[in-house]
Amino acid sequence: MPNFSNLFKMSAPSLKKVAPEKADKYYKSLRMQSFLAGTFGYALYYVCRLSMGVMKKPLMDEGLLDAAQLGIIGACLFWAYAAGKLVNGFLADSSNIKRFMAIGLIVSALVNFIMGILGATALSAGLSSAFIFIAFAIMWAINGWSQSMGAPPAIIGLSRWFPLKVRGTFYGFFSASHNLGEGLSFIFVGSLVAAFGWKWGFFGAAIAGVLGVVLILLFLHDTPESKGLAPIEVLSGEKTQEEYDAEHAALKANASDEAATQEAQAKETKRIQAAVIRNPGVWILALASAFMYMSRYAINEWGVPFLQEARGYSLGEASAIIGINPVFGIIGTVVSGWLSDFVFKGDRKYPAFVAGILEAIALALFLFGSSDKWLIVTSMVLFGIAIGVLISFLGGLMAVDLVPRKATGAALGIVGMASYAAAGLQNVVTGLLLKNNLIVNEAGETIHDYTAVSWFWIGAAVISFMLPVLNWKRKQAEI
Repeated sequence: MPNFSNLFKMSAPSLKKVAPEKADKYYKSLRMQSFLAGTFGYALYYVCRLSMGVMKKPLMDEGLLDAAQLGIIGACLFWAYAAGKLVNGFLADSSNIKRFMAIGLIVSALVNFIMGILGATALSAGLSSAFIFIAFAIMWAINGWSQSMGAPPAIIGLSRWFPLKVRGTFYGFFSASHNLGEGLSFIFVGSLVAAFGWKWGFFGAAIAGVLGVVLILLFLHDTPESKGLAPIEVLSGEKTQEEYDAEHAALKANASDEAATQEAQAKETKRIQAAVIRNPGVWILALASAFMYMSRYAINEWGVPFLQEARGYSLGEASAIIGINPVFGIIGTVVSGWLSDFVFKGDRKYPAFVAGILEAIALALFLFGSSDKWLIVTSMVLFGIAIGVLISFLGGLMAVDLVPRKATGAALGIVGMASYAAAGLQNVVTGLLLKNNLIVNEAGETIHDYTAVSWFWIGAAVISFMLPVLNWKRKQAEI
């Protein structure tokens, strides 16, 4: 019978060491595999997370759920994700990242499949709106928790495999996974829903999740040591083998066996994580990211129905337009890492501030501009670029820069918890505002009035880029 207590245990160093003359080539091959698996695997996580954003209006049109119920269901995912992000961020620091990430995506894909089955049988089985609401809320909360198992191992993989001098650049490339996943959600899932009905949005997401699991299992690697290589500090030239051994001698001095050594290392990691929790700079960035995620997920969750109701676009057109923002977000994420590493020498504050202003301007154009397609598309291009930069900086890298490498997951956990708790709150507030603000359009149809929520979304964007100013003189904490 398998020992499930060791399922997430970090891989032990391999007894078979790679020959020195082959080490560099082998290391670079494995680190690129891990980077690509983490990036594309997490992109497919997003498809399983955002699938419902395309289905809101069809669900409301069929009378299965109203705006307030959809807002609560969306909040269930984000709140479970927020709690899971904190817990799993801490757990992932000392876990097997391959297994951790794969199992989360397996559960997420399964939830989407089950919800597709529920949707397909809802009308024929005579299921009530109340039953669908409760069932969807529970399943979407489970999905939220499993989704929180995606980013921490992928980003920890960057810390385990990449040197400090290029981490910002590769973090920028990795952050494009958010945008790639969002684009796939709106374009791929949107096309399925437009062609075959809203139930197929869930089935399509489940298929994407299965593909992601295969990618992670085949190409994501746990640690260099588990592959017979030296630690990343030695491989990158940050330290010599002698310096690395000396630094860890204190941990090994009183350890008579491997278990004792691992216990000493775990205690040291927990000590560093505790210091991260007390770091005010991390919490300021967490709050800034929280407001940014309010405006970000306002568009991701409600942008499609906004364009359908307030601007008169079809589901296919609205999904394609919203899908533009994550595509251009790739530019923001990729350029942001390179720009901050090589132009600003690791200083992220100035590009983050400019990106925040750009996001607020783009939102104003989208929400209060005309229905002309060129203007709406332009706003989504600008919004995507800005959010791409902000996800990379406010959503993780600026907090990671403030803490030691061993506490990467802890810092990400705190920022992620705040971000997704706020995203859930946004969903509830938006749903309630829309439900209680109805108007009759020129065709005599009763639709939602988006005026109040528009000011709510823009206000969140403005606060998000003002808060990090408090951190401009703060350096990495000595722990």
